[in-house]
Parts: sequence; structure tokens; C-alpha cells
Amino acid sequence: MTAPDAAVLRCEREGAVLTLRLNRPEALNALNGELCAALLRELDAAAADPSVRCVVLAGAGRAFCAGQDLRDPAVAPGDGPRDLGEVVAARYRPLVLRLRSMPVPTLAAVGGVAAGAGAALALMCDLVLARRGASFVQAFAAIALVPDSGTTWVLPRLVGRARALGMTLLGEKLPASQAEQCGLIWKCVDDEAFDAEVGALAARLAAQPARALARTRELLDAGAAGSLEQALDAEAAAQRELGFAADYAEGVAAFAHKRAPRFTDR
Repeated sequence: MTAPDAAVLRCEREGAVLTLRLNRPEALNALNGELCAALLRELDAAAADPSVRCVVLAGAGRAFCAGQDLRDPAVAPGDGPRDLGEVVAARYRPLVLRLRSMPVPTLAAVGGVAAGAGAALALMCDLVLARRGASFVQAFAAIALVPDSGTTWVLPRLVGRARALGMTLLGEKLPASQAEQCGLIWKCVDDEAFDAEVGALAARLAAQPARALARTRELLDAGAAGSLEQALDAEAAAQRELGFAADYAEGVAAFAHKRAPRFTDR
């Protein structure tokens, strides 16, 4: 089912895959208060819906997301300064934390430019698939601001300190092919194959054991900042939990009988 085109966020459902499509193409899907609220609301609903097993984040038109809409009264300087910290705390912090804690795998389908907070939201997804004509831009310095929406956390983890500094201080456009080469994203796909590749990868993720994938994300995020001993303890705790779950028994049975598994846990 697809919401009306007038909505700032379109919800498209195909089987167990839910696509949330930013729908402000005339503004390159720039984020405002209405769009942020709608996105958080639908992510929360997806997290609570056991029939959803993969969430795809995409953009309508020729862009993925140009970042914060600078015409938004909440951030436009206008007659006086605005408390941008409050905007980041109220809008983007909940979105980032929700994406990073989804109980199902998330996939960003970047079909065009992903800039500023838009790039951050894409990079917070578990996998990023980008059209070859797409690009990533850290645009904060151009308006005398620092990276936000979790960019300072995720970017050096993906590409290292030197490249993260180059991307944020210089603000140069990074083509999707280079983004793949430096480890910023999972894969760059030729334009004509992009939609089919997104659909195939989303379906593949939806068929995987959702709880195990979510725990894997948690362990990798925590392991980057912790010690080896902490990682070993966390792995043992996760294996204990998953070993008692139905998906483990199903996976072993499917392997033994040489059939495709039917995972159901979330």
C-alpha cells in the first residue's frame, strides 16, 4: 500500500519489506519538522510490527536527501539566532537512535545526492546501496556549522580519521564509486540496475534471521569502543539468548535437510 503522493513520507509495502520514501522532491527531500516527525513515527510503527522484517529508506525524485531544509523557520536565522542544538536534540537524535536500534535490518537506497543530515541518516542504516550517479556531501562547514546527526560518530568508524576530516573540512562531493572504495557504503550499483538490486537485497535481508542480525549490529557497534574481554562477554550473552530462540533450531534443521530456512523471530 502506498500513501498519497501529497504526503512528505510515502510508505510502500511489498511483502515483509517496508520502504519509507522521503517525498519532498521539489526540495531534494530536504528535512523539515513535518518530515522528521513522520519518519520517526513510521520507524516506531515498523519496529512494533512483527510482519515487517526489513526497512528501506529511500528518496523520491533525483535526490536521496539534501539534509536540513534551511528555509525551515526552526533553523533559518530570520530576525534573530535560532537554537540549533535544540533542533538537533529534538529532531535528529531520536531519528538516529531509532535507526540504530531497529529490530530488523535497515537498507538505505541512495539514488541521488545525500548531504549533511541526509547523508548521516543513510549511513546510520545497516547497509547503504547507492546508484552510480549518486554522491555524498558533508556540507556543514559551508554554512559554518559542525557535522551533526551522529556524523562525528559514524564517519571516522567507516573511513578513518584522516578521510573523515578531509570530507568534513573540505565538503567535497564524494561520488558513489569512491564511497564504495573507501568503505563508506556497502555497494555502488549501475543506474539501470539500481532498483532491481535494491529490491533483491531488501528481500534477501527480510528472509534472514532478524533478531540475529539486529544483535550483530549491536555487537559490532559496541565492540568498536570496548575491550576484547567485553566483546567476548557480549558475544556469549547474545549467543545464549539466540541459542534458546526458534530461529536457531530452524536454521540448524534447514541446514540438515538442505532446504531454505523460514525464520520468524524478531
